[in-house]
Amino acid sequence: MEFVAIDVETANADLASICQVGIAKFENGRHVESWESIVNPRDHFDPMNVRVHGIDEDRVDGAPDFPAILDTIVGYVSGTVVVCHTTFDQSAIRASCARYSLQVPEITWLDSARVVRRTWSDLARRGYGLAPVAKRLGIEFQHHNAAEDARAAGEILVHAICESKISVEEWVVEAKLPITVGQVDRGGRRAASEVVSDGPLGGEVAVFTGALSIPRREAADLAATAGCEVSSSVSKKTTLLVVGDQDIRLLAGHEKSSKHRKAEALINNGQNIRVLRETDFRTIIEQAIE
Repeated sequence: MEFVAIDVETANADLASICQVGIAKFENGRHVESWESIVNPRDHFDPMNVRVHGIDEDRVDGAPDFPAILDTIVGYVSGTVVVCHTTFDQSAIRASCARYSLQVPEITWLDSARVVRRTWSDLARRGYGLAPVAKRLGIEFQHHNAAEDARAAGEILVHAICESKISVEEWVVEAKLPITVGQVDRGGRRAASEVVSDGPLGGEVAVFTGALSIPRREAADLAATAGCEVSSSVSKKTTLLVVGDQDIRLLAGHEKSSKHRKAEALINNGQNIRVLRETDFRTIIEQAIE
């Protein structure tokens, strides 16, 4: 039960716009150390992101940029399993390395959300977000602070290990296997197991908005290969809003689409919706296929 957990916050919908990194170190199943840093993303701040994590241009003024802290990150993650909750944090690290033409560190990743979905069958399809799982397990933390989110992800993994009796190293393999959930028929008899959709975006419900570089039908097909449902409108079921890259670049001083505004209204009311640019959406899927 030795590993580190990592979490990042971003300035806008571009995953490369990291503005905070937090790392939590665990030994023998106990949290022993945290490290965090504010990061200057060299990018604009979307007001929606600022409302979520409270970091803005003033807070990053004079802070190191991503290349300046990469060696520190590597010092923590080298030679150990690195835990993150869902795929977005590891994708953000990759995207930031690409932005600055840096070599991507060799990391053994473990997605704690995938562990949760395989440990508790009632969370296989939904409800496996960081905040609801932490609440279920009695884990107190300050959500959207990167170091606190990293610690919560690590503590969730510890609970899952104790529940499943599967070690960290074994979970690195097990988390990549299909999810099967036993079904019970009306007579109470155990029926055949059902395989639950579990691609890199498994369980997400996505809505597309703005000018995409590919036809919507093709984007929907990509989402399906990643285990992601697609809806034509933003609702209380939406978890992911994919925005065309051109629209992201125009957001500063320009009006957002009606879907984008509705998603932000739901976020303000406490719904967990991630806004993601199209390029990052496609990269997440392509990296999973490699």
